[in-house]
Amino acid sequence: MPKLYARGSSQPVWLLPVIVLVVCLLSGLPLARLLYAGLRFTLDGGSTGLFAEPATWAAIRNTLTTSVGGMVISVLLGAAFAFVVTLTDFRAKGLFSFAFVLPMMIPPQVTALAWVQMSGPASPLLKTLGIAPPLGSPQPLYSLSGIALLLGVQHAPLVFLALKAGLASLPRDGVEAARLAGASPLRVFRDIILPLAVPGLIAGAAIAFVSGVGNFGIPAILGIPASIFVLPTLIYSRLSSFGAGTFAEMAQLSMVIAVIAGLGLTVQQWALKGRDYRIIGLSGKNAAFSLGPFRILAEVCFCLVLFFVLVAPLAALIASSLVPTYGVPLNFTTMSLEAYREILFRQSVTVTAFGNSLFLAGTTACGLLFVTVLTAYLLARRPGKLANIIAGMIEIPYALPGIVLAVAFILLFAAPLPLLNVSIYGTIWIILIAYFSSFFAVSLKPVASAFLQLDPSLEEAARLSGAGFGRRMRDILIPLIAPAAGASVVLVFLIACSELTVSALLWSAGTQTLGVAIFNLDDSGSSDLASALSVLVVAMVVLLMLVLEMLAKHLPKGVLPWRN
Repeated sequence: MPKLYARGSSQPVWLLPVIVLVVCLLSGLPLARLLYAGLRFTLDGGSTGLFAEPATWAAIRNTLTTSVGGMVISVLLGAAFAFVVTLTDFRAKGLFSFAFVLPMMIPPQVTALAWVQMSGPASPLLKTLGIAPPLGSPQPLYSLSGIALLLGVQHAPLVFLALKAGLASLPRDGVEAARLAGASPLRVFRDIILPLAVPGLIAGAAIAFVSGVGNFGIPAILGIPASIFVLPTLIYSRLSSFGAGTFAEMAQLSMVIAVIAGLGLTVQQWALKGRDYRIIGLSGKNAAFSLGPFRILAEVCFCLVLFFVLVAPLAALIASSLVPTYGVPLNFTTMSLEAYREILFRQSVTVTAFGNSLFLAGTTACGLLFVTVLTAYLLARRPGKLANIIAGMIEIPYALPGIVLAVAFILLFAAPLPLLNVSIYGTIWIILIAYFSSFFAVSLKPVASAFLQLDPSLEEAARLSGAGFGRRMRDILIPLIAPAAGASVVLVFLIACSELTVSALLWSAGTQTLGVAIFNLDDSGSSDLASALSVLVVAMVVLLMLVLEMLAKHLPKGVLPWRN
């Protein structure tokens, strides 16, 4: 009789090889191809000409400038929100957390477009309010400082989430002891809380920096009109003006992005090296401070911040979608839903983009779930070095800038597939495979958390009773992890439906996605259509987040980042 299960465990013998094969195909193979192309280009001497171009060094300099500037803004905003929301008697914490995390869920190109519509002399919203700058005034966001500002706003929730997790575990007995000893709240914050918050601050800053390095949507909307290029937009421009050696140059530039991102993470490790941040004592909500008479002032200040970073840009986006052309003030005479009718029923490109995005997001979310359940089961039931390696390989494509991953898949599938002699380059299938690679980690986290909370004795009892692997999965495990699986599907669908960075390099005629359609509409001057499409995307994002919020009580802790 053939051996069906691994020795001493309930895992089928085929499970580990299948998961390893999938991880190698989705992660190892594309990254190895990118590394090979970059090293070969360097060894052949091709990088000498690339790095002799002023445009390359200007893009590197701009990338570092905007990423560092955005990181500083993210830390200031995210840390302020995290400290106040987590440690004080601030009211409506759940609502504020939800609203603060929302910009991170909105596609970056939509964020950039909304801010452009909110500022400048042609803003419909400012014209309606009568406070628009004089005609001919420059658009202030078309600059390095404008890009850095929006990167900071977009990535501030990352700092907030990284810091909030650490603050929630602060030792309440240490804080209470300091208070009983007569220490003022400021002294407690400076001497106890702030030192223990350093790991979260550094981690959040590193994540914000790396995210800024790989961001494509914001530099594309704000930088390209002003001829300001960062590395992701430089790669995009090289692909648009395709020529001899383009793939090799893209590989080299992608490796530069990966090196810069890696240096950011290395600095994080160096900053934390040699420091002991272990916490001894009980953690809990008693570590909070009372704001007293300043609570209303703090709530008003935070409402103002959310108004300027979220409400006002979205209001400007809606106003721009309701006027016939950019620069026309919004009133009862000019108001029209024509842009929505155009993109929903007349524009074949936007209709195609809706269909493509729904297909890609739905197929990715549901298709990944099957692999995710098996992978999460393996990682939960087989901990050790091999499991850590598999988990790390799954995380790499999501951690890498999307532009780097896109270049890796271009290099991997530019030539026809061996044996089959079929090319998927330029088809929707290359985008789908890239999405599988990029969002594998997103799909895995909720399901893996659910499996770790299950008692293995339930499955073991079923196995001893003669239930096979499929029967145990169907009757015991899947019903128990169903809420987390549902959250996994919605999360992946939410992120993938309006993704731009990966698909910006992989799309071709007929395979446009919503993110690409918004970028192309704005680039062609159809700001009203781009705004209308963006409003629909934001509405979809908010709706899906509300669905997740309704599922929150059935989900493992930590799955929804905005939940306290």
